Amino acid sequence: MAQTILVVDDKREIRDLVAAYLDQEGFRVVTAADGQEALYVARHERPDLVILDLMMPEMSGYDFMRAYSKEADVPVIILTAKVEENERVLGLELGADDYVTKPFSPRELAARVRAVLRRLHRQPDAAEVLRAADITLDRAARTVAVQDRRVDLTPSEFDLLAALMSSPGRVYSRADLLDRLQGDAYAGYERTIDVHIRNLRTKIEADPSRPRYIETVFGVGYRFAVDR
Repeated sequence: MAQTILVVDDKREIRDLVAAYLDQEGFRVVTAADGQEALYVARHERPDLVILDLMMPEMSGYDFMRAYSKEADVPVIILTAKVEENERVLGLELGADDYVTKPFSPRELAARVRAVLRRLHRQPDAAEVLRAADITLDRAARTVAVQDRRVDLTPSEFDLLAALMSSPGRVYSRADLLDRLQGDAYAGYERTIDVHIRNLRTKIEADPSRPRYIETVFGVGYRFAVDR
């Protein structure tokens, strides 16, 4: 059964372009012209992934993410003409998994879509359950618990934590981690990793300003702390 992609943009030509290309790639595509319509469509169609413009009338992409994230855990790729870093960071902080700036290549966008969906349905490694410090991560169920407290993570946050927990003490560069997230769609910004790490720390650390689990190795990247 084809996976459903919701494309949200206030410009019809953008919606039609993306929909036509993804349809050729074998996806089922539904569309919406603003955030309000997107909420209605998403609630009825239950998309596997959302491609979302940020600046739209009626309801912005930001407001859509704030509203729909309370109802469903669906990966989001931001599609926007906003190129300022603070705009990209805000989208990531609200839970987006990736972003593509306009003008864009439909081929690159499709690669990003496949990369995100592949992570969601990736076959678990031999060690399905990872345990380190007070954290338990189940690859198959895609669940995380900190001191037996369930923590809800976005797909990117989950995959980052899984990568770090798989080798406690190993230092991963930002480029290493970005490659883990995007694979053959690698064309992103290393700043993306910093935002996802900050969001992850907010969810799993008792004091995100003094992280116990995810350590920064200045000038290099990040590592999962070895139990002391």
